[in-house]
Amino acid sequence: MTDMRTPLGRVRGLGSAREGTMHFWRQRLTAIANVPLVLFMVGLMVALVGAPYEDVRATLANPFVTLVVILFFVSVLYHMKLGMQIVIEDYVHGEGAKVALIALNTFFPLVIGVASIFALLNIAFGG
Repeated sequence: MTDMRTPLGRVRGLGSAREGTMHFWRQRLTAIANVPLVLFMVGLMVALVGAPYEDVRATLANPFVTLVVILFFVSVLYHMKLGMQIVIEDYVHGEGAKVALIALNTFFPLVIGVASIFALLNIAFGG
């Protein structure tokens, strides 16, 4: 039997072409944001190598440093989540394994981010 639909008619309802584009742009934007944030973190780490505990704690308690480090955690962890999602979707073929890994990929950065930001805010507010 011959299909009389147009090529557009055959693909309608098979998914949104916009979803992949948004994922692509988010990955690129977080990559751009990570450049200055990673440079700041590397500079901060180099500056604090060998510093006494009190100096490190005082530096991390600085509101500017705290804010930039929080932005670093959020950007890097979100970038990691986006990248791992693509790897999982492309290279994991079993549906059950794919769903489990996507769920773990969602919760792992969330748990690490919350724990890291909690520890940083604890230092910043002198807890």
